[in-house]
Amino acid sequence: MTRLSHLSPVPNNLRGAIVALGNFDGFHFGHQHVVREAVEWARAEGRPAIVATFDPHPVRHFAPHVPPFRLTTLDQREALFAEAGAAAMLVFDFGDELAATSAEDFVTQLLAKRLGAAGVVTGQDFTFGKARGGNVEVLRDVGAGVGIEARAIAPVAAEGQTVSSSRIRDALKAGEPDVAAQLLTRPFTVRGTVIHGDKRGRELGYPTANMELGAYIRPRFGIYAVTGTVLSTGQQLKGAANLGVRPQFDPPKELLEPYFFDFEGDLYGEALDVAFHHFLRPEAKFDDLGALMDQMARDCAKARSLLA
Repeated sequence: MTRLSHLSPVPNNLRGAIVALGNFDGFHFGHQHVVREAVEWARAEGRPAIVATFDPHPVRHFAPHVPPFRLTTLDQREALFAEAGAAAMLVFDFGDELAATSAEDFVTQLLAKRLGAAGVVTGQDFTFGKARGGNVEVLRDVGAGVGIEARAIAPVAAEGQTVSSSRIRDALKAGEPDVAAQLLTRPFTVRGTVIHGDKRGRELGYPTANMELGAYIRPRFGIYAVTGTVLSTGQQLKGAANLGVRPQFDPPKELLEPYFFDFEGDLYGEALDVAFHHFLRPEAKFDDLGALMDQMARDCAKARSLLA
């Protein structure tokens, strides 16, 4: 898949594309409907399909103080868009200039002139442009004048509620990774590089692959049954992970610490995908290390059973 920036010229072979336009953080069930419409439309007309996303997220630009909330990295979105059939991912680099761009200029200068889009598909509630001045009606009206056809996809519901990134974030913060997985159509997955820690897990007989969370949302702190994928080799692993600040040890340090069953080797420096499947219990501080180790053994046994 080709990765494009809105700040650079689009190759001629990708001009005239059908563009799926949105934030698409998480690329959940509703987002997939938008992209599917763009891909099928593009195929019907013999055009390329491009998925356009925003990074950093506009919320991060306007409210930099808010806690981390991302469900996916750019690399994860790129892989998901490619799997959905898109030929390219276009990244709108959201900064002061883009924030000040009017809705009309966004359509005429960026979508039409710079990108050369022939059609655009968005969610029905998508807004864009300075002060969110653009919506589906503006996209249709302004786009018609510059040769862009616009289509909107209605929200998708699951169990009577609209599927949304906010609903997924709420499920993760509540310690409900199974609910998040249903809405995402796959488990919530953190991608990161294994870093050196203080070797506490190794001393206890549970060596962990420590990872920082970066811009990802913080799910409920606690113990999870997880699976892991070593990106360099494709090796699949099962394990239990602590997510949180490790209240048993000082100083507190926020980490994702997966322990993989039956694994022997060195993962330092490796990029991993760690998928959250089941919430086992909240973080806790124990009377002594013996009590902690007994609980860790029970956690691992439960995780093995759930992942079997």
